[in-house]
Amino acid sequence: MPLKKINTGLAAAFILFILWFGTEYIVSPQTTAPGYGLPSWPSGDGDGFLIIKGIRDVVLALVLGILLVTGHRRALGWALLVEALAAYGDMTNVLAHHGSTPTALSVHGLTATLMVVNGLLMMHETRKVAATPATPAPQPA
Repeated sequence: MPLKKINTGLAAAFILFILWFGTEYIVSPQTTAPGYGLPSWPSGDGDGFLIIKGIRDVVLALVLGILLVTGHRRALGWALLVEALAAYGDMTNVLAHHGSTPTALSVHGLTATLMVVNGLLMMHETRKVAATPATPAPQPA
């Protein structure tokens, strides 16, 4: 299977996963929050803080989706690499607050690492295109 198809499938899966997860935080934050891995959650009017995470995830997914749909594959590779920092940050947050280590590593750490792999594969796929010098336009005589 060509690398481009693998990269496209992985990127589409990430986009759908992040979009779904973010939407879950917006629609039902108290139900979704325990899967994040932290030992306790805001109570009372704390849903607003949980919805912030959902909005962040939806925006991250939309950025990746726009780059995929518009064919900006090299930029998509860079965005995957940078957006992996959000998942690594979530992992670090769970670990720093004595949350579930298995959840931190399996959900956040694995997601981030797979995003990095997908981003690097995307960069590898597009390296020849980026390295090819542009052919100068013919000059009028």
